[in-house]
Amino acid sequence: MTGRVLFYVQHLLGVGHLRRAEILAEAMAASGLDVIVAYGGRPVPDVPFKGVRVAPLPAAAIQGEDFGTLVDAAGATVDEAWRQRRRDALIALFHDVQPDVLLLELFPFGRRPFRFELLPLLEEAAARRPRPCIASSVRDILVARKPERAKETIDTLRHYFDAVLVHGDPTLIPFERTFAAAGEIADLIHTTGYVTSATVATEPRSESPERPGAGEIIVSAGGGAVGAPLLFAAMDARPLTALADRTWRFLTGPNLPDADYRRLEATGGARIIVERFRPDFTARLAGAALSISQAGYNTTMDLLATGVPAVVIPYEAAGETEQRLRAEILAEKGLLTIVPEAALSAPYLAKAIAAALSAPRQRMPVDLSGAAQSARLIAMLAARGAARNG
Repeated sequence: MTGRVLFYVQHLLGVGHLRRAEILAEAMAASGLDVIVAYGGRPVPDVPFKGVRVAPLPAAAIQGEDFGTLVDAAGATVDEAWRQRRRDALIALFHDVQPDVLLLELFPFGRRPFRFELLPLLEEAAARRPRPCIASSVRDILVARKPERAKETIDTLRHYFDAVLVHGDPTLIPFERTFAAAGEIADLIHTTGYVTSATVATEPRSESPERPGAGEIIVSAGGGAVGAPLLFAAMDARPLTALADRTWRFLTGPNLPDADYRRLEATGGARIIVERFRPDFTARLAGAALSISQAGYNTTMDLLATGVPAVVIPYEAAGETEQRLRAEILAEKGLLTIVPEAALSAPYLAKAIAAALSAPRQRMPVDLSGAAQSARLIAMLAARGAARNG
């Protein structure tokens, strides 16, 4: 396979979008595509994009949990001059790469604060002759937004886009569950299956003593930016559970503030391990006795793939609805136990742990081939774009 892909990636708070983009980029590169990632967020060393060229843009993040306020690498609110520099850098990269496929993570379903650069980028792509194929990469559940934005999204898709890659399985969660206008773009939609790492998608569950971390309790907080309440509640719940004598491994994520990390370490004991990150996280889940986590896309897919008993605390601040809805759908099917963020406390969490351990083990066949299927679809688009270039 040949073809060049420019993949626009912008993470803001957690690292879930970034991790999914990394898996997709590496799968595309493994299929023979030349992948260049236009990287708009702050660097995350634990997400290295192996084998993929990363082209950094001036880094953007958000102020606290306010998705409407962008800040630069120094934490200052961005101004029009900054926006112009970044827009120019992105468009210059597009002309340098001359991609056969322009792939945008989440836009136009999200990333509205970046319309200042994405709409001009789309104009440049649409005007280039020969024109590259343009595609959107989006998860199966969207955050609830104002109804009038659906028309804006549809209009943008119809004007610029050749394809929408929905990373999900409609037998579990149909895309129209949170995007009611999906029928209006049915001809653009390609459902890929869920994007997971190759190891978690294929490795059977086992608590065999030979497996690293067998029988552990794994407490994870995604990127960690908003994970402190979960981590400390789990630490306090530990002695209230039947698993108090097990090894508890706390994975804080790279963005947990240093003061919280040190306080968590100081609270621990002989059978408590506190770490920022583990590259073998998904493999360890397959042998764990229990997982306690948030309910982001990547983690819940890992939970489904491994079948580990699980308690999730969905992130619900700042108007976020995606994690709660995903958790509720999976809880209805008996696949995990929910602790609402507003109810999080050590006693409540301890009761949820007991419920998760006593519940019958449920497994559900779910399509986890999203990385490979996405790479094949992008390769097809790249061949179409390359033919235009020929």
